[in-house]
Amino acid sequence: MIVGIDASRNRSGGARAHLIGILNESNPTENGIDHVHLWSYKKLLDELPDFPWLTKHSPKVLEASLPKQVYWQYFKLKKEAQNAGCTILLSTDAGGISNFKPSIVMSRDMLSYEKGEMKRFGWSKARIRLIILKYVQALALKRAEGTLFLTKYASEIIQNFTGRLNNVRVIPHGVGKNFKVYSKKNDWKAEEKRGIRCIYVSNASMYKHQWHVIKAVASLKKKGYPLELLLVGGGKGKAQELLDQCKKRYDPTASFIKQFDFVKHDEVPDLVAESDIFIFASSCENMPNTLIEGMSIGMPIVCSDRGPMPEVLEDGGLYFDPENPDTIQKALEEIINNVELRSKLASRAKQLSDNYSWSKTGIKTWGFLRDVHTAKISE
Repeated sequence: MIVGIDASRNRSGGARAHLIGILNESNPTENGIDHVHLWSYKKLLDELPDFPWLTKHSPKVLEASLPKQVYWQYFKLKKEAQNAGCTILLSTDAGGISNFKPSIVMSRDMLSYEKGEMKRFGWSKARIRLIILKYVQALALKRAEGTLFLTKYASEIIQNFTGRLNNVRVIPHGVGKNFKVYSKKNDWKAEEKRGIRCIYVSNASMYKHQWHVIKAVASLKKKGYPLELLLVGGGKGKAQELLDQCKKRYDPTASFIKQFDFVKHDEVPDLVAESDIFIFASSCENMPNTLIEGMSIGMPIVCSDRGPMPEVLEDGGLYFDPENPDTIQKALEEIINNVELRSKLASRAKQLSDNYSWSKTGIKTWGFLRDVHTAKISE
């Protein structure tokens, strides 16, 4: 059995982390697979070690414009995969349009399918792109012999639009081992701390709600809590404008709110571990990767009650409405003042994070590929 992987569109941090994670931490040859052929752009392939069971393909067209990449994917990839001897193809993005059969398509986008989320973008290029993606992805998912979702929530929401899909499997993302090495103490007392650092790791986007987080933190600051807010991740457009306006209004001297536009992923664990409270305020996710990272470190977490977040965090944090600063403030205040609750939640979150590892993700993914391949050849 020879597996082809189309990772030509893996540009997001989560998509790249997924591919690097399963290839680094699981061996497909131990799971019934003879060889893997991987198609992607050069920068991503260069981040991967060489393995005897892996052949990397980097067509020059994948460095070209998006229309040229789509042309290659539709007209060329099938032939290249056949020439390599591939017997099944994994598309790591549901926006892919390859004609190779049999195939498994991974769904990792949610914005197109969540009611109300697209409206945040107005009638813009971003919204038009999301509408097009919605139908392209739905077609790819319907045509595939197997569909891979990252959470049960995503599976249910997307199938409400597509109808029941063939051979569905839920395999969540893992988390890097570098997030699991910390042993945090969360028994600090608010009145004894000079500063309580809250951290929110996310790019600025309309569904991330950093401005509501700023309002909540500023309100607590006004009440006398020694809070600091660290926003890790840059942004542009309307979301960054809203964020900047709130920073200017509530912290004009930049005394307690800081934003880091870009931080290398391997530097994030230390930044999180050095903080006191982890905030996750997104209203739309397929798989909340940074939430799992915070859980793995053992952080006290206040979290959005939307999407798959309750499925992932379960009873390991306090929840709030990400569009209501008052509820964010209430959750923060409770976790600041209740030492026993804070320690209990952080311990539970870390325990739950044991469900997520790239080794588990890889083994389940290779197993799904094997099952679909076996079913196809036995028809």
